[in-house]
Amino acid sequence: MKFTLIICTYMRGEPLIKLLKSVQNQTSYPDEILIVDGSTNQKTKISLEQNKFNNLKYFRVEEAQRGLTKQRNFGINLVSKTSKIVCFLDDDTVLEPDYFESILNTYSENPDALGVGGYIVNETNFEFVGDNYKPKIDEFYFDGWKRKDSKRFILRKKFGLDCDCSPGILPLFSHARSVSFLPPSNKVYQVELLMGGVSSFKKDVFEKHQFSTFFEGYGLYEDADFSIRVAKTGKLFLNTAAKVYHYHEASGRPNLYKYGKMVVRNGFHIWRTKNPKPTLKVKVKWHAITLLLILIRFSNTITTPKKKEAFSEALGRTISWIKVLIS
Repeated sequence: MKFTLIICTYMRGEPLIKLLKSVQNQTSYPDEILIVDGSTNQKTKISLEQNKFNNLKYFRVEEAQRGLTKQRNFGINLVSKTSKIVCFLDDDTVLEPDYFESILNTYSENPDALGVGGYIVNETNFEFVGDNYKPKIDEFYFDGWKRKDSKRFILRKKFGLDCDCSPGILPLFSHARSVSFLPPSNKVYQVELLMGGVSSFKKDVFEKHQFSTFFEGYGLYEDADFSIRVAKTGKLFLNTAAKVYHYHEASGRPNLYKYGKMVVRNGFHIWRTKNPKPTLKVKVKWHAITLLLILIRFSNTITTPKKKEAFSEALGRTISWIKVLIS
């Protein structure tokens, strides 16, 4: 099963090399690696010239094609005709040696799969507690595993606003529990949300779907938009045995005011993609959760040391929410 790896990058030469070295150690190696670089300088290109990797092709795009969704669509158009699977990885990830092998096995075992996602292992702390465990208010429990819940989910439970779906499934009022709430069980779960930075899709999917340019620049939630649209036509899976480490490089990220605006604006778009005609009850629930999260972020200006950052993000969320209300 031939497959292509696309890595879209922006001003992250050193993290990219770390990722590619982990790709080099894979038990299943990509038949082609496409680097789509939106950097405004030559540093990434120079790093790649100093470190050689098999089957790698480098492309640098200009401003008109810069941005995560545009760069992904650019890369898709370059994929070899013989490839059956297209994989995407964020440039600040590092892979376990059998990552691609686990992804390809999932397609083999599930011939009807349109997409398969990997599992980020260094962002959550689960504990196996077995069946019939009764979680506390500050815990999340799923499939025999528990983890601590954040303040926002604890408050959502208290106000009757918690998610009513399994992780990776978007409820009608949106505000899902992401696939990061799936436990490290080494199982495969059916989902409708995949994280774009550790995702893959059958090449045929791109004959009908592209990444939406609604999500400009940093592209927050572009992966949710794409995977929800694909999930309406077929099955998506997440293999928790396909392990990845995500290191969240600060370079290339937007300021927190812009990030806060994107959280609400893009989140609203995702909600209406899943549920274009919500009922009044569902509308009230979406806005109630959005407002609660804004208030929590404002409270972080008192409870956390990063007061300025918390205020900037909260302000961005507020401005965007007001625009949503008006429109």
